[in-house]
Amino acid sequence: MKKEYHIAIAGATGAVGAELLNVLERRNFPIAKIRALASGKSAGKKVSFRGQPIPVEELTENSFDKIDIAFFSAGGERSRKFAPIARDAGAVVIDNSSTFRMDSGVPLVIPEINPDDVKQHRGLIANPNCTAAVALMAIYPLHRAFGVRRVFAASYQAVSGSGARAIAELKEQVHAAAEDRLSSPKVYPHPIAFNVLPHVDVFLESGYTKEEMKMQDEGRKIMHLPNFRASVTCVRVPVYRAHSVAVSAEFERPVSVDEAREVLAKAPGLELVDEPHNNRYPMPLDIAGKDNCQVGRVRRDCALENGLAFWVSGDQLLKGAALNAVQIAELL
Repeated sequence: MKKEYHIAIAGATGAVGAELLNVLERRNFPIAKIRALASGKSAGKKVSFRGQPIPVEELTENSFDKIDIAFFSAGGERSRKFAPIARDAGAVVIDNSSTFRMDSGVPLVIPEINPDDVKQHRGLIANPNCTAAVALMAIYPLHRAFGVRRVFAASYQAVSGSGARAIAELKEQVHAAAEDRLSSPKVYPHPIAFNVLPHVDVFLESGYTKEEMKMQDEGRKIMHLPNFRASVTCVRVPVYRAHSVAVSAEFERPVSVDEAREVLAKAPGLELVDEPHNNRYPMPLDIAGKDNCQVGRVRRDCALENGLAFWVSGDQLLKGAALNAVQIAELL
């Protein structure tokens, strides 16, 4: 085993790339050298790591010489092209795009749920969808205790899920509204400030979006539960970072609220914040910048047999992306 590793970050100038640098530094990951990669237009810029400026290099086919671990957060098209090149050069790739998630030979990993799947990698490991990751942090411990059958969910997704340009667009639209002027949307089809869009990702023929199907498809793979069913409506909300999900879950075995709260309170990477009478429940403003997800509003679902309803929030850029990727690297 090496004591220090040569690391590459593809997409280092993006929102997730910046968080990857922060998380690697904060968790004191053993790094000998770090290479920041991005598109040609970002080459020559600098990012900061451990107080030192790191020059950004253009992502090319020659970027992965002597790299041990390559984090990819540069979009699906670049992952499809360059991740196999990085793997063939000898790096272990941890990819944040959806490109390889459902490939049978690629582990899809949430370290608190299926850490042993990492051992099956062939040079490529997929990071899960951000909304699925946040929701599964609460669904999986309940599944282990009571056996989940199906869930109905609605997401409340921050603009950070669309990258740095979307964060800037929300800020500009808020400022424009305060000055009583219009700011045309560019990232989204409609204004996001003071609005909600029931539209995340592209629509499929079924009427669902690709994002909405990821909780079921990725949940089946991560939990090793091929019959798991999830009906989801994904909604973009004017929040800068941290996703929330309202979940109604049906279980195979009877479950009480007290039993569920006991299970959730002990789950790794999850905090139980469930004092509604004291106005304490998970909120994006509170969870932003924090590693753990939070769950609350736990109650019996009155419309489902053996059902529970609950609300879970998590930082999309951390547990939904950068933190999870670094945790995978720590498992390696």
